[in-house]
Order: sequence, then structure tokens, then C-alpha cells
Amino acid sequence: QVQLSESGGRFVQSGNSLKLACVASGKYFGNTAIGWFRQRPGKGREFVVAISWNGDVSAYVDSVAGRFNIYRDDAKNTVHLEMNTLRSEDTAVYFCAARLFGDGRATYRDVNEYQYWGQGTQVTVSS
Repeated sequence: QVQLSESGGRFVQSGNSLKLACVASGKYFGNTAIGWFRQRPGKGREFVVAISWNGDVSAYVDSVAGRFNIYRDDAKNTVHLEMNTLRSEDTAVYFCAARLFGDGRATYRDVNEYQYWGQGTQVTVSS
């Protein structure tokens, strides 16, 4: 069982940066692939970025590649999402998700690949 808690979301001006954190409970964090998804008003949950459980592989949706960076701190059971040069279209509720075990170098883009979800953190970027 894994419980996830996101933090760091807030209101920012466009062009600024934010750093989100996803803290996980449970003893298998080192074997857990993590993904970040976002949901804009009236839209479905969409993939943003993911990191493999060994930390060597990450994947980004094209719209955030070069602006967002994901990395993990297994000593603190935490995955960070650095978001730079934010745009108004980045406004959404951001969720982290966890998938236990599987391929240590795999990343997952499909919501159905994940077993556990956090409650989300709101990011609002003014235009």
C-alpha cells in the first residue's frame, strides 16, 4: 500500500517557476515508478512527466519538455517536479501517481498504469 501527498501548488505569474513535491508512504518507494498528471477545468487527466523507479529514465509530454524537470530523492520518499517558464496553459490540478515494481527503467504515460494516486495540488498561472 502506498499513500501519496502532493504539495507546492500555488498562484504564480507566467514566466515564473514552481517546485512541486510528491511524498510517498510505504516501504517500497525505491521500487515505485512515479508519474505526474494534470487536470484542467472541464478536461480529463493528462500525462505530464514520469520517472522510472531506478531514477535513470524520465519521460515528458512535448508541451513541458525543456521547461519541467523531474527527479527523485529516495532517502526522503519524495519525487520533485520543477516547473520553469510557466504558462497560463499550465494551470491545472497536478496529481502524482505511483506504480509498484515492474521494469526498473520503465516510465508510464497511461493513467491506467498507476495503482495509487494523491489528492492533487492546484497550480494557477496568470497570463
